[in-house]
Amino acid sequence: MDKALIAHAQGLHGTLIVPGDKSISHRSIMFGALAKGTTVIDHFLFSDDCKRTLAAFQALGVPITIKGDQVTITGVGFNGLKAPKQPLDLGNSGTSTRLLLGVFSKQPFPIQFFGDASLSKRPMQRVIGPLSQMGAQITATNNDFLPLTIAANQKLDAVEMTVPVASAQVKSALIFAALQADGVSKLTEIAQTRDHTERMLRQFGGKIDKDGLTLTIKPQNQFVAQKFRVPGDMSSAAFFALAATLVPNSQLRLAQVGLNNTRTGFLDVLSRMGADFRVENVDSKTAEASGDVIVTSSKLKATTVHGAEIANVIDEIPLIALAATQAEGVTEISDAAELRVKETDRIETVATELRKLGANIETKPDGMIVHGPTALHTVTSDQVDSHGDHRIGLMLAVAALVSDSQLTLTDASAINVSYPNFFTDLEQVLD
Repeated sequence: MDKALIAHAQGLHGTLIVPGDKSISHRSIMFGALAKGTTVIDHFLFSDDCKRTLAAFQALGVPITIKGDQVTITGVGFNGLKAPKQPLDLGNSGTSTRLLLGVFSKQPFPIQFFGDASLSKRPMQRVIGPLSQMGAQITATNNDFLPLTIAANQKLDAVEMTVPVASAQVKSALIFAALQADGVSKLTEIAQTRDHTERMLRQFGGKIDKDGLTLTIKPQNQFVAQKFRVPGDMSSAAFFALAATLVPNSQLRLAQVGLNNTRTGFLDVLSRMGADFRVENVDSKTAEASGDVIVTSSKLKATTVHGAEIANVIDEIPLIALAATQAEGVTEISDAAELRVKETDRIETVATELRKLGANIETKPDGMIVHGPTALHTVTSDQVDSHGDHRIGLMLAVAALVSDSQLTLTDASAINVSYPNFFTDLEQVLD
């Protein structure tokens, strides 16, 4: 599907409730399925990715009902899952795939995973290797890719290990496996990553201890069903936060956005660049804090993004690169080689697409250097391409708002992975 993008916007105003957090929506299904009782989740994100997690548990016999954006789950526990009748189709969802490898690593029946062409190119050995050390038996294509099979397995060993990459997905898979192991496990991160799994584990009555970057997990399988609202997704809000920053004469309220401090790195970067925003109506009574982010248009200056900060802005780096094209000075992004194994090689894809609009970007093995500011307009083509990557497609839709040229987005349906209603929401807040 091609989509004509809105160019040369005059301002964004009003209040927007962005979709539910993708990371939390995935995990809410998992813990709801593993808990005793009935879990009710409001403001669930019905994106393509989250629906893959939901369908996977339905295929393993978990009763799940849907009404509007509310999901009700009757939990069955680790021991109540049933053998699926066919391989699980995980579409484009890396989160589903990697976390479920941990959840399903100790079941008395085999489970097969497959996915689309993009997911089938994403590395899984980073999860398979550590899980194998715990006794999981997983056979993958070329030892690294989907399709793969988790063999029937009755035993997982406790471990003490350093998580091999700074990845919340890998860490979470290992936490789920450790909950089923035969002793106490200790997992040490090389950098702090998103902690949604740890927070939700505690919310559902489980225990996990944290000392610096080390997590201690005892085996446990008794979780208590919950009722809660998923906060707005900061990674989705980020697109509108940057749009309101870059489009002149804008002031936009993004309501009830998740403010987990492992997810607000993008706001920290924007703040360094001189963005004008404030946070109001903070609710910190639940496991995941939320609040309203009010953004006013402003001029930006260059910054440097690197080191430990990268893990918590990894999904927003395409947006940071776009911001840098409009900022005064040279912005350098380093230590982000992880971008090369996302849905696309996001370093090359971001550079390729923004260069079509006149951006001055140099790529590096672990990041990029962006020279700004540059006016965005058609240079080589009025067709920009998502390359099947939702975050690239959404970033380009924001870029179009400050472009002097009319652009068409190729493969616009890719945005359905995380933000199916993006264009509807955009029309709602445009002047």
